[in-house]
Amino acid sequence: MSWIKTLAVIGACGIGVAVAQVPSNSPYDYVNRLSNYRWEDNNHYAFFRKSSTGTGSENVVIHVKTGKEQTKQVPTSYTPSAISVAKNGDVRIAARNGKKEVQLRDMQNTTLSPDSSHLAYTKGGNLFLYHIDKGEVKQLTNDGAAAIYNGWSSWIYNEEILGRDMNYRAFWWSPDSKKIAFMRFDDTQVPVHYMAVDTAQHVIQVPVYYPLPGDKNPDVSVGIYNLEKDAVIWADYDPKEDQYFGQPLWTPESDELYVQWLNRGQDSLVVSAVDPRTGKKRSIYAETQKTWVAIDQKDKITFLPHSKQFLVQSDKTGWMHLYLYDRSGKLVRPLTTGEWTVKSIDKVQEKEGVLYITGNRENSTRDDLYKVSLKNGQIDRLTFGEYTHKTQLSPDASYFISSYSNYKTPERIAILDNKGKVIRELADSKGKDYDRLQGQASRTELLRFQTVDGFELPARISFPAKLDPNRKHGLMVLIYGGPNAGTVRDGYYGGFGDPMADTLNMIRVQIDHRGSGHFGKKGQDYMHRNLGDWEVKDYAFVVEEIKKKYPFIDPEYVGIKGFSYGGYITVMALLKAPETFKAGVAGGAVTDWKFYDSAYTERFMDTPKENPEGYYTSSTLHYVKNLQGKLSIAQGTLDDNVHMRNTIRLVDALQEERKQFELMLYPNAAHGWFFMRNKSVHSREMEKSFTETYMIP
Repeated sequence: MSWIKTLAVIGACGIGVAVAQVPSNSPYDYVNRLSNYRWEDNNHYAFFRKSSTGTGSENVVIHVKTGKEQTKQVPTSYTPSAISVAKNGDVRIAARNGKKEVQLRDMQNTTLSPDSSHLAYTKGGNLFLYHIDKGEVKQLTNDGAAAIYNGWSSWIYNEEILGRDMNYRAFWWSPDSKKIAFMRFDDTQVPVHYMAVDTAQHVIQVPVYYPLPGDKNPDVSVGIYNLEKDAVIWADYDPKEDQYFGQPLWTPESDELYVQWLNRGQDSLVVSAVDPRTGKKRSIYAETQKTWVAIDQKDKITFLPHSKQFLVQSDKTGWMHLYLYDRSGKLVRPLTTGEWTVKSIDKVQEKEGVLYITGNRENSTRDDLYKVSLKNGQIDRLTFGEYTHKTQLSPDASYFISSYSNYKTPERIAILDNKGKVIRELADSKGKDYDRLQGQASRTELLRFQTVDGFELPARISFPAKLDPNRKHGLMVLIYGGPNAGTVRDGYYGGFGDPMADTLNMIRVQIDHRGSGHFGKKGQDYMHRNLGDWEVKDYAFVVEEIKKKYPFIDPEYVGIKGFSYGGYITVMALLKAPETFKAGVAGGAVTDWKFYDSAYTERFMDTPKENPEGYYTSSTLHYVKNLQGKLSIAQGTLDDNVHMRNTIRLVDALQEERKQFELMLYPNAAHGWFFMRNKSVHSREMEKSFTETYMIP
């Protein structure tokens, strides 16, 4: 479910990409999309603009200090590089040194070695190597089969551990190009889920190896192929043990492979340094928490090559912070502390003794850039004001570009030095009509509501442009709701003529609960073994407070909408807080956690055997008798993530209680049908009709 988290984070600004939702047919110059600024080198930044000749575009390169511009016409024809790897894995090697052009096909996740001498790829469950100069192919493994894959990820690892951005790749080149680390997966004993493709006369069954909570997980081994010795060494782990492995990392010297090992209960992490010559390992970092330890972090470990040290990101104190260790595994010092979250490590300058990070020390709804001393942990904020900043450091970190905004200030772009001094403002997304029309546009408020136990829950409320406080209005709550997946951001997104707020003349709100990430791991831990409880309680509390604050909200027309985990919470909200939520639109919803995958579910819930009460109370199926409002359910029939059986079981339970609801199936759609043009339009029209009927007085 990890990819949905990324999609759900609304309002994070890219460098130079305004997020104002201005209709394309708007006659007003209200808020504009800005150019994408990027670094050319240490002293020049650049952006593309329409060519002064009227055709094509030109690259504008600007000197940081002087502001002097140079323009270059962008070529209209594409000049391929010497070695081009397509998204589908196909490769083109340009003609060179008297050799003809080479095209390679039917390869998966083709990856070029750091020294550009070899290509590694998978095919048919095996790992292969292609020598570019010799044009030779070598098969590195031979046991690939229908349920055995070398260098190709099992479904559960691709979805929940390695991440969908890996596209099932499970191999990693060493920096010296002499070794390849890879994972071998054996799904032989993993239960199979079948999906039905029914577009032809006969139904085609599509199998997916998909472990449910408590099921057998894949057996996983970690191998290291040595190109010089033409041999595979296996890391000293028992593949039959109930365990998980996170993404391995090569040391900068390529002399060790750091392997992240996690127990099946996902509360004990051990990072070991594996010797690629022997496979023997030594423990260099261990972490245990009472609830869970996340293993899906891409930057859990960052190496400092000159000092032979490494950084660890951990939320073991209740907040995500940085710790400096030496290669023996000894803690040198904590680098950051406090009740705030380190979001990312943006750049390490080891010789200068500093690193640059993004975090939310000032406000959990915003991001800022900070400079941290490796020597004593001193932190300096480099960004300014009450804004959310999205930054891009120059290659040598002497300067950075910031795209910044808040809920009431459209995006601006500025360039600053590494002491936080503004050198110049580069762009402002405000159009010429902004000041004149601002008072007529839809408006937003960012508020906090304090619970009785002290959590100041953030909410972002959008009001239609023509709000009439003397009449009643409906309220739509837009949520995702998963652990550490907050959506309330203090950035600008919204504009003149917001189609949903204005056309439907309704109020919309985003709310984040205590486990959303705003309150660190400390807040997330409330969700342990108890999904669907605090989320609904916190959402209902905030909605009730909003109704008190804005008496023009009609309590009988409060709706909620979400997809995936948000679909689950939508259903639970209608069933567990029917006095607050009167209508809901739920898409791709988990309805019982026994039907979702093992890794994600057990991380938060443990197994059904270990936590039977939690699985019972977190299931929507046990509350269907409470349905009083209007519920719309949507589901893709080829959803390999949240299987259609979730929807079918909910439908069955509702019918047994003689509850009325709406159901829409999207044939051959996976976990989301928004890329399928006609189905996407159909879905929007259906939701609009449902909203107009049940969420607007």
